[in-house]
Amino acid sequence: MKYRCYPEYKDSGLEWLGEVPAHWETRRLKYIASCNDDVLNEDTGPDWWIRYVDIGNVSEGKIKDAEELPFGNVPSRARRLVKNGDIIVSTVRTYLRAMAEIENPPDDMVVSTGFAVIRPQAVDGKFLANALKSNSFVDWVVAESKGISYPAINASELMGLSIALPPTDEQATIAAFLDEKTTQIDQLIEKKIRFIELLKEKRAALITEAVTGKFDVRTGKPYSEYKDSGVEWLGEVPTGWRTVKLRWVSDIQTGLALNNTVDQADPVTLPYLRVANVQDGYIDLTEIKSVSIEKSKAQQHLLQCGDVLMNEGGDNDKLGRGAVWKGEIDPCIHQNHVFAVRSSQELKSDWLAFVTQSHIAKYHFFVHSKQSTNLASISSSNIKELPVPLPPAEDQEAICSLLTKRLENIEKLKARVQQSINLLKEKRAALITAAVTGKIDVRDWNKEAA
Repeated sequence: MKYRCYPEYKDSGLEWLGEVPAHWETRRLKYIASCNDDVLNEDTGPDWWIRYVDIGNVSEGKIKDAEELPFGNVPSRARRLVKNGDIIVSTVRTYLRAMAEIENPPDDMVVSTGFAVIRPQAVDGKFLANALKSNSFVDWVVAESKGISYPAINASELMGLSIALPPTDEQATIAAFLDEKTTQIDQLIEKKIRFIELLKEKRAALITEAVTGKFDVRTGKPYSEYKDSGVEWLGEVPTGWRTVKLRWVSDIQTGLALNNTVDQADPVTLPYLRVANVQDGYIDLTEIKSVSIEKSKAQQHLLQCGDVLMNEGGDNDKLGRGAVWKGEIDPCIHQNHVFAVRSSQELKSDWLAFVTQSHIAKYHFFVHSKQSTNLASISSSNIKELPVPLPPAEDQEAICSLLTKRLENIEKLKARVQQSINLLKEKRAALITAAVTGKIDVRDWNKEAA
């Protein structure tokens, strides 16, 4: 839909904002809202449980996964109280754009002092929330922040910034317009996200059926004969396949613990793979850390081409997931939370990687892991006990080849859907910015819709 402009504009006096509608004004935040009104009492007991929101819990204008903790265990920055209608704006690491409107919060919600808690006073709260989330305002906050590695802006400087402000009734109209339009976009995004989840489920199901022999890749039909695998939850496998424990057909190399890197003699600096680098089926080399290690000790942690990297811990989705190291960086070592599984000749690396991505492996890792509140971990000894369906070498190669081709098609489809999600998010952000800065006139939008 194409929106019209206002009939007349004037200079806002702000370089970042440009022109605004002639009947609008610009106002500093401190004249239309208050900031950081409520904090926890100093005598708050350590056993009082709170729902804590830190910078990392805010993404895309929403609070996600607030952590429930007793007050005695929370960081000292857990101090700011919030009310319905407040807007939290990150004043540290402002490039993360962590801003969110507080809607019907629980009584025990506490946010970090890394946020400025802005409370609307002489302004429509919904309009202000959108104005503070707009690209133009966030860009200005980032530009005004000080510091390179940890850019920040203090609350008083933030409240000294200005926004474009229409008359009160027009604020409410713009807020209602954005509420309806962004809800429509969000619903479409949710449908696409769900479709990606279905593609992920299809991917996992395809891998599981292939590595457990539910169909013969040469015919596309079930094998002619099956036998008991000897593993209750694995069921039957094709006759001619074996079921072996991973320890019988591989060795596991443990990684470097960072606390063993201090005061090293004759140190050498090497690339260092972490849990974040090992994804489900691929290695993410976007961000590679380096670490200094004694040259004589580096050899025992060096990766070899063909190693299958498996994560020792993380959430259950990350647990044990594997990918083949193709020697992308040489030399390279790995941390102690990443296992390097070096398979024998009868077990192909690609086959083992696919097995680790199957439902049977994920079940094994979950059952044998140590579970905590948010994380799980599995030992190398329990990974060694993983039952591995093992077809003849030529069958492993044929199945891996088929899976690679089919999974490429799934990944291409996922990428197209993700691109459309990204475009919708850009459209959403651009619409908010255009409406709250007066670049489009939506005063009659509900009449036009009728």
